[in-house]
Amino acid sequence: MSPEQYVQDKAAKSGSSFYYAFLFLPPQRRAAITAFYAFCREVDDVVDETLDPGLAATKLAWWRKEAASAFAGSPQHPVMRALLPHAAAFDIRLEHLNAVIDGCQMDLDQTRYLDYPALQRYCHLVAGVVGEVASSIFGRSEPQTIAYAHKLGLAMQLTNIIRDVGDDARRGRIYLPISELQQFEVKAHELLQRQSPWGYSERFDALMQFQAQRAHQLYDEAVALLPAADRKAQKPGLMMANIYRALLREIEAEKFQVLQQRISLTPVRKLWIAMRTNWFDH
Repeated sequence: MSPEQYVQDKAAKSGSSFYYAFLFLPPQRRAAITAFYAFCREVDDVVDETLDPGLAATKLAWWRKEAASAFAGSPQHPVMRALLPHAAAFDIRLEHLNAVIDGCQMDLDQTRYLDYPALQRYCHLVAGVVGEVASSIFGRSEPQTIAYAHKLGLAMQLTNIIRDVGDDARRGRIYLPISELQQFEVKAHELLQRQSPWGYSERFDALMQFQAQRAHQLYDEAVALLPAADRKAQKPGLMMANIYRALLREIEAEKFQVLQQRISLTPVRKLWIAMRTNWFDH
């Protein structure tokens, strides 16, 4: 299997909303974003699929060395062999890859976040930097597009956190800031136990509405930051934003039933949103 086929399979099998936006890109940009996304999936899977934290840390350290070797001219892993040819053309730097690894390392080092600024630091590494690289691959001419990409990445990561409260609790993780749990009188052990009938109490509902409103505000702020000159090039990012925001609205419509199930959109709906964005967003 060629490196290009490897990353294509990795992206397609992930079922991610990102994949649908990639379909609308010209070949070189699509190849670059697919390889970069496959890298993000590889390091993220280390944390999510490796039960032994020590082994996971060893694997992340291996990825850090592999990234450094690749940028020194000796890529070994298929993902790095697929990504490296696009690095110079789209300003993909070693520091970007290390930031993503740093974010995954945070998942090994901590399972709680004291307050929203602490959570923002994590989101910057696993989503903001990813958004910045993606915006470069899609094509940008204005510096402000970087700020848009970071804010959009934050909005999308907060949507992930809202969707995955139950899944994360199963892994012993709570991304919702402790200070905000206290504000809405929701106990950490209640989230970790994921028990009904408590699970969908007024306290939990109020907490989640607060999270959703913040995410919606960030989507609005991100789109407002996007310069008109880059709007056409950044359509794939807008497709992802519209898909994720539709997911957020679906979660709201389902009354935040996220503790014991994972709410998602169908592939057909994701594709339709991407196509609609491609046609009508100017």
